[in-house]
Amino acid sequence: MSDATLHATHQNPDDFAVQIADQIESFLVAVTEVAKGDEPDSAVPFLLLEVSQLLLAGGRLGAHEDIVPEERYEPDMGPEADVDELRENLACMLEPVDVYSEVFDPYEPRKAPVPARISDDLTDVITDLRHGMAHYKAGRTTEALWWWQFSYFSNWGTTASATLRALQSVVAHVRLNQPLAELDGLDTDQGMGDDTLEFEAGKVMAEEIGTPLGVRPGM
Repeated sequence: MSDATLHATHQNPDDFAVQIADQIESFLVAVTEVAKGDEPDSAVPFLLLEVSQLLLAGGRLGAHEDIVPEERYEPDMGPEADVDELRENLACMLEPVDVYSEVFDPYEPRKAPVPARISDDLTDVITDLRHGMAHYKAGRTTEALWWWQFSYFSNWGTTASATLRALQSVVAHVRLNQPLAELDGLDTDQGMGDDTLEFEAGKVMAEEIGTPLGVRPGM
């Protein structure tokens, strides 16, 4: 068992585990700060940057050989930390663009898009990452890496990738002065038909959502 402690001075900063843990911790801290709402004008571009950097860590985990935990059974970590307040704060801040459409598996033919929420996705990713971070801070480095790698393939990698695409789309629409079709009444409890993703009356111009979300239209 290793005795890893995040940012400990005796650790080699070039060590794979240290680098992955640092990238994940940076994401956890950054998104938690964004969710406080102190700087709403920069929320979307900042989240775009943070999710992009997190996926670099995910890509490194995905390219790494399979990590095998040292113990046969995962130690009990106790109850997961509550993320409801975090989710609600993000949903409130991102309300104009929170809901987007996603295709879960691009390799499944004729797979219908489904509605998703950026706020739900971010808190889902954070829950997975915090679970592994608890192992890491407890000194179970291999267990942490195993969990982060496993959950990258099974959940947070796909979720973060979809979130990144949604955030990038918002920024692109605003910077290119392209109107966004309004998801009028669409919610994550609703399904979208195989043939249609109907956007109700009206258009939300990019500049109307760009300014409060911190993205300036291009000239």
